[in-house]
Amino acid sequence: MRKTDPSRLRSLWGRFWEGLRPVDPRRSVKAALGALVIVTVAITTVLTIVAFYSAIELRVIALLAVIASLVVTQFVAHGLAEPLDEMTDAARSMARGDYSRRVRVERRDELGELADTFNRMAADLESADRHRKELVANVSHELRTPIAALRAVLENVVDGVSEADPVTMDTALRQTERLGRLVEHLLDLSRLDNGVVPLHTRRFEVWPYLSGVLKEANMTKGQGHSRTDVHLHLDVSPSGLVAHADTERLHQVVANLIDNAVKHSPPHGRVTVRARPGRAPLSLELEVLDEGPGIPEADRERVFERFDRSASAKSGDGGTGLGLAIARWAVDLHGGRIRVAESPRGCRILVTLPGDTSRPELT
Repeated sequence: MRKTDPSRLRSLWGRFWEGLRPVDPRRSVKAALGALVIVTVAITTVLTIVAFYSAIELRVIALLAVIASLVVTQFVAHGLAEPLDEMTDAARSMARGDYSRRVRVERRDELGELADTFNRMAADLESADRHRKELVANVSHELRTPIAALRAVLENVVDGVSEADPVTMDTALRQTERLGRLVEHLLDLSRLDNGVVPLHTRRFEVWPYLSGVLKEANMTKGQGHSRTDVHLHLDVSPSGLVAHADTERLHQVVANLIDNAVKHSPPHGRVTVRARPGRAPLSLELEVLDEGPGIPEADRERVFERFDRSASAKSGDGGTGLGLAIARWAVDLHGGRIRVAESPRGCRILVTLPGDTSRPELT
């Protein structure tokens, strides 16, 4: 005798149970209202039959029917309106800035689903409000540091404490550059958040493009930070590799990853930018590897959050904590993925871009 697969039975029972939902008063508001009408009509019918076979006056029976119908209606209406009243109170609290209120989810019908969705929305708004406050606090802190340093340098020059020599002016210039980078990063994030950064994708040759990015990084190493001893290496295979992406946004990704890798490299270290073709047509896999201390597994997701400076604080490089966040947003715009991959030494950040999604995938 052939045995029945238990998983198949569970699947059939699940579909059957879901099919009964429209007629289950406990899982459907429509069914509950329908049941209310049926119960009300049944009560009126029963009382009418009782009046027909007894000496009770029809007026009394009609009064009893109305009272019974009102009691049943009030009971059902209270059960339906209670979660709506809770959501109304919670919404008023949210309008006053209190996002901690939640609605009890005790029903299994549409109102229960609405309450659950409302709670998730409240949690998202609470998280967004917390991030907004953290952003304001972090931006204030980040702006205050270079402004205070720049002010101190200029006050010393004005008061005659120090001369306006090249060393003093270089210190002021570095603080100004740091302030400019922070403002530029904030503007980039603002444009990305508001969705006003359109993608202008095109085909391009990877080797000459990345060579230009690395050449620019070599020219600015002494300006963005004091590390001029780190060697940048490019590895593209095959040499004629062609990809499809927004080159301006990709420049942001590669430049920020190189800047982060150089900051955390050991003295006379090596940063490697490696490019390989992906599985899809014109897709691209980029790796940026350094020889630094690496990123602990517990922090590998958090490093892409805004103003996360756990690695920068350890190295004392004074980073803004926005570079990797901008890189992640630019990759997300492409529909790609960025992550910290496993590496026997240092940090290895892997970027995957989908390429030309209008073409069929290669097999």
